[in-house]
Amino acid sequence: MAYKGKFRPHNIKKYRGNHKGIIYRSLWELRFMRYCDSTPSILEWASEELIIPYRSPVDGKKHRYFPDFWLKVKTAEGEIKESVVEIKPKIQTTPPKKRNKITRKYLKEVKTWGVNEAKWKAAEAFCKDRDWKFKIITEKDLTKY
Repeated sequence: MAYKGKFRPHNIKKYRGNHKGIIYRSLWELRFMRYCDSTPSILEWASEELIIPYRSPVDGKKHRYFPDFWLKVKTAEGEIKESVVEIKPKIQTTPPKKRNKITRKYLKEVKTWGVNEAKWKAAEAFCKDRDWKFKIITEKDLTKY
């Protein structure tokens, strides 16, 4: 199975956006897409259709963040809730540990963490303004899906 590819939903009406252009960039995203497509409590969903502006700590400029997923879910209590979901490897969800030797790899990890943190703070504020929830899902969490 390919790590990247196009996802073809069975429940096209649930997808908000261009259902012919859904791209997964990891097997974790593919797994979550299948879950969204097949779970009755998920009323609508989208992948990388939402745009959240953020300022990068690397260059100080404004950029656009396309979170992995947007969901509209009917809870067990019958409420309709919306959320934004990002899927990331667990290792990328915490700052890199300080090292004695500064390597290119370490600098890349610091840069990635800084950009991700800026995106996630912007997403949290964006969601809070709309009474939505922002959630980061890792490979550990995907066992539930």
